[in-house]
Amino acid sequence: MAGFMARRSAVLIGEAAALYGLAPSTVRWWERQGVLNPPARAGGKRLYDDTDLRRIGLAYLCCVVGRMPLDQAAVVTSGKATRDAWQEVIEARLAQVERQMAQLEAARGYLRHALGCTDDDIAGDCPHLDAELSVHTPRGRFPGSDIVTAARTTRDENPAARPPCDERTVLCPGCRGPVVRSSRGRPRTYCSRACRQRAYRARHRE
Repeated sequence: MAGFMARRSAVLIGEAAALYGLAPSTVRWWERQGVLNPPARAGGKRLYDDTDLRRIGLAYLCCVVGRMPLDQAAVVTSGKATRDAWQEVIEARLAQVERQMAQLEAARGYLRHALGCTDDDIAGDCPHLDAELSVHTPRGRFPGSDIVTAARTTRDENPAARPPCDERTVLCPGCRGPVVRSSRGRPRTYCSRACRQRAYRARHRE
């Protein structure tokens, strides 16, 4: 009788997920990640009451609308954190969203501007490109110099842009870039996994 009454005041996972247009597997995944609390069960089946359904809705708002990582969403949705704790998480996510919005606004502004160019080749013909590079890219660190001189100056002033001259430096056979040696484990031959895979495929083609 108690199980029957529980079923009358709750819904199964398929109905709970469908309420928000989710797949049941998503609800189960959120539960495993701590975003949702494990619901009551009857006969081995998950049962979701009104609070559970509201919690799934909150998870949807955080994860889908707010695009929060699951570990952050769990602080907000689980009901286990203090108000100060979940507000701190939301404030951090909000600051990140605002930075992304500013970047997107800058991207939209430039792309709209670029659409107004009347030249066939923007890089070769646009009379305004150099000014745009100076304003919107690190090239602007070298005002008053032509772009070739600026490039040379950048390389001279940035040690990270030059391979180290240490005679012990090992160059990657794939890209000829320096291989960073680790103090642990076997010495590395390639600078990255991608270079190693390209070399492997090349050997097998031969």
